[in-house]
Amino acid sequence: MNSRNLLALTLGLAVVGAYGSFAQTPAPSGAEAGVVRATLTNGMRVVILRNSLAPVVTVENNFMVGGDETPPGFPGMAHAQEHMAFRGCSGMTADQTAAIFAQMGGENNADTQQNITQYFETVPAADLDVALEASAACMRGIDDSQAEWARERGAIEQEVARDLSNPTYKFIDRMNADMFAGTPYAHDPLGTKSSFDATTGPMLRAFEQKWYTPGNAILVIVGDVDPTATLAKIKQLFGSIPSHPLPPHPAIHLLPVKNESFNLDSNLPYTLGFIAYRMPGTDSPDYAASQILADVLSSQRADLYGMVPAGKALAAEFGMAETYPKASVGFGLVAEPAQVDVVAAIQQMRQILENYATHGVPADLVDAAKRSEVAGAEFQRNSIPGLADVWSNALAAEGRASPEEDVDALKRVTVADVNRVAREFLTGQNSITATLKPVPTGQPVASKGFGGAEQVTAAPTKPVVLPPWAANALDKLKVPTDFVQVSDTTLPNGIRLIVKTDRISPTVTVMGNVDHNSDLQTSPGMDGVAAVLDGLYSYGTQTMDRLAFQKALDDIAANESAGYNFSVEVLKDHFSRGVELLAANELHPALPQHAFDVVRQQTAMFVAGDLKSPSYKTSRALDLALLPAGDPALRQTTPATLAKVTLADVKQYHDSTLRPDLTTIVVIGDVTPEEAKAVILKWFGAWKAVGPAPNTTLPPVPPNKPSATNVADPEAVQDTVELSEELPLNRLSPEYYPLQLGNHVLGGGFYATRLYHDLRQEAGYVYYVGVSLDADKTRATYTVEYGCNPENVSKARALVVRDLEQMRTQNVSPAELHQAKAILLRQIPLSESSEEAVAKGILGRAGLGLPLNEPIVAAKKYYALDAEQVRETFFKLVHPEDLVQVVRGPAPK
Repeated sequence: MNSRNLLALTLGLAVVGAYGSFAQTPAPSGAEAGVVRATLTNGMRVVILRNSLAPVVTVENNFMVGGDETPPGFPGMAHAQEHMAFRGCSGMTADQTAAIFAQMGGENNADTQQNITQYFETVPAADLDVALEASAACMRGIDDSQAEWARERGAIEQEVARDLSNPTYKFIDRMNADMFAGTPYAHDPLGTKSSFDATTGPMLRAFEQKWYTPGNAILVIVGDVDPTATLAKIKQLFGSIPSHPLPPHPAIHLLPVKNESFNLDSNLPYTLGFIAYRMPGTDSPDYAASQILADVLSSQRADLYGMVPAGKALAAEFGMAETYPKASVGFGLVAEPAQVDVVAAIQQMRQILENYATHGVPADLVDAAKRSEVAGAEFQRNSIPGLADVWSNALAAEGRASPEEDVDALKRVTVADVNRVAREFLTGQNSITATLKPVPTGQPVASKGFGGAEQVTAAPTKPVVLPPWAANALDKLKVPTDFVQVSDTTLPNGIRLIVKTDRISPTVTVMGNVDHNSDLQTSPGMDGVAAVLDGLYSYGTQTMDRLAFQKALDDIAANESAGYNFSVEVLKDHFSRGVELLAANELHPALPQHAFDVVRQQTAMFVAGDLKSPSYKTSRALDLALLPAGDPALRQTTPATLAKVTLADVKQYHDSTLRPDLTTIVVIGDVTPEEAKAVILKWFGAWKAVGPAPNTTLPPVPPNKPSATNVADPEAVQDTVELSEELPLNRLSPEYYPLQLGNHVLGGGFYATRLYHDLRQEAGYVYYVGVSLDADKTRATYTVEYGCNPENVSKARALVVRDLEQMRTQNVSPAELHQAKAILLRQIPLSESSEEAVAKGILGRAGLGLPLNEPIVAAKKYYALDAEQVRETFFKLVHPEDLVQVVRGPAPK
């Protein structure tokens, strides 16, 4: 659950059956086949898109209410109401809600934006009816009782504390207050602790009854579904829910921008400078031109990014954020080393932007931006949850008939449109300037222990009895028998090539990995050579300089990156050209001397700031506590080690560490194995390995000793706590599977699993808590992480230790074991919900030496495990008394 307004970077034929409670909705002109639209007689709009990428479906219910509609003095009311939907709905308790979604794979969440609230879940296609039943239950009514709100208030206030510890959030919050003073846009829908303290259950009930009505909702369903049967089910579940007239949405009357400059303290390892401009909103006919303008300004061929290779900034970019109907925000950003004043860089950025506003932008960059946006629309079809989100935002947030309207508007943008928008909006009077400057922090200090723990001996959670409509579908466990089908070959030079054909869109994605470990492959005293090499790939190839190489990518609307993890995304028609450019950059980077001088200096200055940052100090404290002295993973890059690195060292490192016999390439998309093999051979086939393959695997480590460390972070309101220990196993150990099954008793299912239930739902100590097992070929780290206020650090730890001890000494209940198995088994099809997820999963398994169908192998093992095996594994491997504790933020109380 979150507020998603932070900085971030199918055409259809209405096929509606003869259902009495539906009215046919005309399809927009030019709509694609595969989209079914309907409007229930109660006013709820429905859009169904069949997408056969994977046997999964995303259900996204959008209510046109958000931060804009909150009562005066209660800016987080819509956000609080979003939280309460997880506290129980009509005929469904909070525990049942959590258990239902956990047993469908645990992929559900919600967010509150300025003008919409969205509830979304991705589930196996076979479980669609259960997801719809749960969504309909919440449409019928949410349990906004005072008792449930009293339990949830602590969690949402922890969320506020988390975001107030983020310097970027604090910048955006302050910027909105100035940019949109006097309008609802001026306050973030996240809310405030003081307003939540004053909020009551009856107030939430009144808000829900006012705005949560079918006539104010759009239900978007995307996935491997039968549209006709899905539509019939929606009629059955939602058609009888009564609707009522809506109150008017608040009018937005924008005042002139409050032009000002301000400075904020930061805990980041670098200084940030911003210039924010009020730009057209989604209602404006100039919105598309403003998007193209932002793309042009952020191009690596534009003058703003040119500050980076000129050595004037660590980073420079332009983007869009805070997009609302009546206005949006465009921002220029520059990053400088922590020790450098950012004023000069901000001034240069302003001059660059004003120059474009005065003299116009390059026409070829406008054309490139339009090609990229159109290609991006094709790639959106490669993710089922991503496509559902695109449609939801187009329909609910922007008021479009389909995302195609946005694409058509972008296609119509002219150079004159872009220049007119730049002249009107990129002005000093229309801007706000801000600086985020790092503040000094002290060294990590050993804490005096784990005091303040309560005596906690409560029994594990009682079994949850599901409603019949959920129990009938979820009580049975089934091991998936079909997984991703691929072609798996080894090329003559040793490259492992894995190809997955997918015709869902006319695109191809290539992802590759070179097995590499800089801690083992870097010469003594030369730490940082890999980071310098990584920074040099963007400077082109041996036959094309930086600008020519970027233009070649722009000409085919390709996204490319080189390094030990490399990739290219490209339309099918340009597949060979995209791979040609990727291979040239990966195998024959330019590595010019002038670029080396800039990148090495930039890297050294960044490292100098990073070594002083709370984030680095936290990770370093954890490593020092977990690993033995002299371990290769404890090597540090410093300005001194970087000063020793020469261009010759970088070239030698590139040539010796990038080897085809250590490389795996995955190709996924509208391409056959034969086509993919021919293209990869053409451009990577001449690559040869020289000499014996190096060792890239770290040695095992002994058990760690317990310790506790506090890392000060003056900007943090909330503490981030990590409890970790090294376990004597690896990813290939048989004990991995019962440990993972037990972890899904502890976590992975929100309130349905022990840690969330105990630390958040019952105690209200934390906003989030997670448990993980990070295992590779030789090592495994077990971690529980949570965020809480300083006074709750030890209380929350006590509950964590209690839950771990119970896993060691008591068999989990049959219901918990069933639920953990359900989560893991249903997560297998969910892992196929996007081409990116499929490709990354294949690469990860290949890199660990696992069979490509390992999820099926694992599923059989999970299915066969019993409670005694889980307990025995936890008793053998997990020892809470050996946990290392590292706390970042205010000193625990």
